[in-house]
Amino acid sequence: MTSTVSRLDASALANSRGGPAIRHDWTSAEALALYELPLMDLLFRAQSVHRTSFDPNKVQMSRLLSIKTGGCAEDCGYCSQSAHHKTGLKASKLMEVERVISEAKKAKAAGATRYCMGAAWRSPKARDMDVVVAMVEGVKSLGMETCMTLGMLSDDDIVKLRDAGLDYYNHNVDTSEAYYDKIITTRTYADRLDTLARVRDAGMKVCSGGIVGMGEERQDRVDMLVTLANLEEHPESVPINMLIAIPGTPLENTKQIDPIDFVRTIAVARIMMPKSFVRLSAGRTEMSDEMQALCFFAGANSVFVGETLLTAENPGEDKDSTLFAKLGLSALEIDVAEPHGTELNSTVVQRDACQS
Repeated sequence: MTSTVSRLDASALANSRGGPAIRHDWTSAEALALYELPLMDLLFRAQSVHRTSFDPNKVQMSRLLSIKTGGCAEDCGYCSQSAHHKTGLKASKLMEVERVISEAKKAKAAGATRYCMGAAWRSPKARDMDVVVAMVEGVKSLGMETCMTLGMLSDDDIVKLRDAGLDYYNHNVDTSEAYYDKIITTRTYADRLDTLARVRDAGMKVCSGGIVGMGEERQDRVDMLVTLANLEEHPESVPINMLIAIPGTPLENTKQIDPIDFVRTIAVARIMMPKSFVRLSAGRTEMSDEMQALCFFAGANSVFVGETLLTAENPGEDKDSTLFAKLGLSALEIDVAEPHGTELNSTVVQRDACQS
């Protein structure tokens, strides 16, 4: 491990003036060596990397809305919206465009700069795409960034979303490839990576992360991050979710992840993907103020605001405002005309079908 850490130190020093190197050749051994550093060393390194690209006291505010809830054909073990699980959640129809735009206006007024819309689908049906496109166009007209999570996409779906002006597509890898089939059997890891590649090729930005605390080992956590960091381009947003163990799902009795292990995951994500927004996503209702503060120090700089994430609870705006005031954090303003991952001087959910 010593030689691996030394190599990482040398790489960091060599790039200290121009910021950390953007790498796409991480090994599992390197990532695990980072994860297992003494916590103070890991946090110092992550915060140092964070400050090369971002204002450490600014946090991006996003809002997540479930535009179609329940009845999903996938069997994701964490998901309340899967038709395979008896969680008591009733399936709903696709939401009306006018209601989505109304909710987006409220989110913008509350300080959100990005609006994320999620549908519990394996993949969208052709008949629904015109409505989805109208949602994207309507939210874009408000001056907000747009993000969708709709499952797997056809080439035609991708073109329609791109032409509508969709900024981000969210499609999480969820966990490591080795652990994946213990959580999901109805879609392969390769399916997920294929969707991400085709979205990227079409010119849209990528939002992709995963869920920790599903019974995986630390090796699985770092291998998930290696998968993301070794993509041809890093995801512009990397949501890290803490499992919400939902009654009626196969993971309902899963032991909660140790808070320090969760913080370590955030820190390693920040170091490996230095210009990505690392989003502290699902599970914040179970996190103390102190745990969230450590996550922000470790490099998290994006959250979902509002009282719900699709079907899961989320801290309300009052709680977030109080916490941010304690920590001296404020909302990041983003010029939607600028690319993500901007430099410091720029203005800048568990998809419980998912944790996002």
